[in-house]
Amino acid sequence: MSEYENILDLKHFEPSSKHPRMTLYKRSAQFAPFAALSGYSEQIDETKRLTTRKIELSEDKKEEINNNLSVLLSNNNLIAKIIYFLKDKYKSGGKYISISGKIMKYDDIKRFIILENKQKISIDNIVDLSIENLDIK
Repeated sequence: MSEYENILDLKHFEPSSKHPRMTLYKRSAQFAPFAALSGYSEQIDETKRLTTRKIELSEDKKEEINNNLSVLLSNNNLIAKIIYFLKDKYKSGGKYISISGKIMKYDDIKRFIILENKQKISIDNIVDLSIENLDIK
């Protein structure tokens, strides 16, 4: 007789109503792999993401932007095409964004414009400002 024969025929333990039997899904979750370095893959993805340096504008380009801004502010029917620099929240540098729309508000003191879609753009971040339509009504 082996040393375990005396327990082979014992009744199988059944959990109580207070502690019901686990489902197979919950039992298997105990053995699921885990990320020892949580957030590591996100950090790697963030490091791979590229940003662009902000270019410094020449005085001629700044003057051209100011002249076009004056024309756009004097005529509400004109649509501005704006390319501006958006600084990245996490890394040095950022990206350039192109947008078109009518300028609804201009604040010379705080140096920003607000477009018809309520987007606020700093004048200091604009790298190109042109007039998209010239059909003045």
